[in-house]
Amino acid sequence: MTEWVAQRSKSSPFYHQQKRGDYCVKKEKLYIWPYLLIAPALFIVAAVVFVPVANAILMSFQSYDLRRPREIVFIGLANYIEVFHDPIFWGSLLRTALWVIFGVGFQFLFGFILANFLNKSFKGRGIIRSVSLIPWVTPGVLIGLMWRWIYDGSYGVLNDLLKKVGLIDMPIPFLAQESTVMPSVIVTIIWQGIPFFALMLLAGLQGVPAELYEAADIDGANGAQKLFRITIPSIKNTIFVTTLLRIIWVANSVDVIFSITGGGPAYASQTLSVYIFNKANSLNLGYSSTMSLSLIHI
Repeated sequence: MTEWVAQRSKSSPFYHQQKRGDYCVKKEKLYIWPYLLIAPALFIVAAVVFVPVANAILMSFQSYDLRRPREIVFIGLANYIEVFHDPIFWGSLLRTALWVIFGVGFQFLFGFILANFLNKSFKGRGIIRSVSLIPWVTPGVLIGLMWRWIYDGSYGVLNDLLKKVGLIDMPIPFLAQESTVMPSVIVTIIWQGIPFFALMLLAGLQGVPAELYEAADIDGANGAQKLFRITIPSIKNTIFVTTLLRIIWVANSVDVIFSITGGGPAYASQTLSVYIFNKANSLNLGYSSTMSLSLIHI
C-alpha cells in the first residue's frame, strides 16, 4: 500500500518529488495559462495608457504645432522653460486649486448632509433620492449650457429671481465680469457633484450598525459626539476614496467650464485643464503636452 501511494505521488500532474538525503523537495509546475489570459488586458492597458503617455513625453521636447507640420523639430527643454515663465499657466494653476478646494469641499459638505437626510425613514424618500441624482446623470456639456442661461445678464433666471425679491436693481453679468465668473462656475460644479457624494456616503452610512447609536444614546452622547465618534470614523474609508475620486475628476474637468465661459473673460475662469484643452484645440500639441507633464513635477 505504501509503495502504491509513493508511486501515485510521483506520477501526479501537480507536483513531483525528488529525494535529497532523508527528505523530499516538492516542486510545483509553472502554469502559464493565468498569464496568457490576462495578456490581452495588459496589452490594451499598454496601448491605451502607456503609449499616449510616452507620445506626450516625446512631443513635450518638440515644437509640435500641427499648423506648421514642416517645422516640427526637437527643441529640448524650451517648452518647459516657457511653461514656467508663463503667467497664464500659473494663474490657471491657482484657479485650479480654488476650483478643487471650494468645489470638492462644498460638494462633500452638502452631500454629507443630504446622505444623512436620506438615511432616515420618511414618506417619499425614494422619490427624493431619485430626483437628487438628476445633476449627476446630466451630461456636463448640458449642465454648462443650462447654467449659462441661468447666469445670463440680460434674461437669466437668477437675475430675474434676485430682482423679484428686491436684492438687486440692475442685472448682474455673472459670466462677463472677473469678480463673479469663477464663483459662478464653482457653484455649478458643486451642484453637479453633490449627488455623487450623497450616494456614496449614503451607502457607507447604511453599513453603520444601529447598535452603536443605541449604546451612545444610553451613555448620554449628544449629536456631535455621535457624529465625530461613530459616524465619521465608521465611514472614513468611504470618505477618503470618494473625496480622492472627486478631486481627480474635478481637477481634470473641462466640459462644464468650457460650455459656460470657455475660460473667459480674460482667462478669469480658465483652469489648467481648460488651458491645456485650449492649447491642444489650437493644435499646439507640444506646449499642451508640456503643461500636462509639468503637473507631475509640481
